[in-house]
Amino acid sequence: MTARERRDLDSRENIEAFVDLFYQHVFDDERLAPIFLDVAAIDLAVHLPHIKDYWCKLLLGDKHYRRHTMNIHRQLHGKQPLQAGDFRRWLELFNTTLDEGFAGERTERARQVAASIAANMAANLPAKER
Repeated sequence: MTARERRDLDSRENIEAFVDLFYQHVFDDERLAPIFLDVAAIDLAVHLPHIKDYWCKLLLGDKHYRRHTMNIHRQLHGKQPLQAGDFRRWLELFNTTLDEGFAGERTERARQVAASIAANMAANLPAKER
């Protein structure tokens, strides 16, 4: 797929497609799937719309997402300490998903924001590496 065939994350529809594809990768991942499915025990019907709203807020300026992301991850960290490697793997899957079908200015912005998110989470939820 060429850059011309790739979609930018410049609409809700494209962001939703990205999030769905990204979470398919997360749920297939040996390291991350247990964190999301067993420890966090997320309900996809509830979780995915929140994540889609979150990325629409970050990339499109949408105002629907009003949750405090760090507090949510602190609660999860209390159940099972999250490791720096977890955030590295999350970012790797995020970038791989972008590379599979997305390109453009907002896609690159998402890549930068995701790197900041991963670094911030790793710095603020410290734990010994597994």
